[in-house]
Amino acid sequence: MNEMFSFRPESTPAYLLSGVSGGSEEEVRLRSLESYEILDSVPEKAYNDIARLAAFICGTGGALISFFDSNRQWIKARFSSGAFVEKAEEVPHSFVFCDALLRQPEQVILVPDMNRDPRFAEHPLVRGPSRLRFYAAVPLVAPTGAVLGSLSVFDKRSRTLNGEQISALETLSRQILELLEMRRTVIGLSHANAKLGQQNVTDTLTGVPNRRAYDQKISEEYSRAIRNISPLSLLLIDIDLFKQFNDTFGHPAGDAALQSVARVLLASLRPYDFLARYGGEEFVIILPSTDLVDAAVVAERVRNLVAHSDFPHRKFTISVGVAQLDPEAGIKALVQAADNGLYRAKATGRNKVVIGTSAGTSVVK
Repeated sequence: MNEMFSFRPESTPAYLLSGVSGGSEEEVRLRSLESYEILDSVPEKAYNDIARLAAFICGTGGALISFFDSNRQWIKARFSSGAFVEKAEEVPHSFVFCDALLRQPEQVILVPDMNRDPRFAEHPLVRGPSRLRFYAAVPLVAPTGAVLGSLSVFDKRSRTLNGEQISALETLSRQILELLEMRRTVIGLSHANAKLGQQNVTDTLTGVPNRRAYDQKISEEYSRAIRNISPLSLLLIDIDLFKQFNDTFGHPAGDAALQSVARVLLASLRPYDFLARYGGEEFVIILPSTDLVDAAVVAERVRNLVAHSDFPHRKFTISVGVAQLDPEAGIKALVQAADNGLYRAKATGRNKVVIGTSAGTSVVK
């Protein structure tokens, strides 16, 4: 239903280039239109109903709700009687129609017979097979004064509208603006919620995902691994002797060190791996579609990169516990196995990668 009709003026009309703060009037108009995120949106019954009602009230063969992009008139909703159904392109769509509305944003455009109006008489939709005669449109004007588009009605017969019909079209145009404003409100709330949600799953100190994000991600990856019968591995990481570092250099230095280590860990990962701060000086890395052998390789690469990186005050090393998911045992057993490996790595001298099992046995790498 929502075809795109192109119009390409050779230059922007002079009346759109008078210049206002933040750019030309056309730039401001387009920014206003973009704020509603209406272009290329899916069909919606509320808009379709208004188009149908407009044609019914005016007794015309068709009606459109359209929006004026920079180089096209995009149709959001259309109603067509039988005479217009066979060719969707037989609707007013050229730049000349948009031009008329942009020039007169405070007025309803009423053209009883386009054959007799020099603005439209030579238009293909008037002279061509569609033989459109009557056209009326009311602009959709945002609170900022920007013309976003139009509600229009058209017919193959010459005719006019009475005062009540014109008033009804204006009322319907206001209803469309109400729908648009509600849409923008919902978009704003959605963006705010998304930002809040991002804050809720991000560790404020290091900027990496937090424990809540990890809990969500491990659940998702567990489900994917079971569904696809694919391996899933986990790395639990602890910064060696971090408490000693804090006691020596102070908590601000400790915070800076956590941030630096997090950056190094991020740099060591593959695009599909997932790093989160697990708590304190512990981090966790989820390795989707990765078996135990490859997980150990990743863990060793991460350990080696941290050990050879430069940090303020002194070098750091990490201990790493590695485990692979046992589908029958579940997530809890996976975490327990990785934790057992981490415990063993720390107990046997630190700066090591140890493969753990839920039973507590381990293999030092």
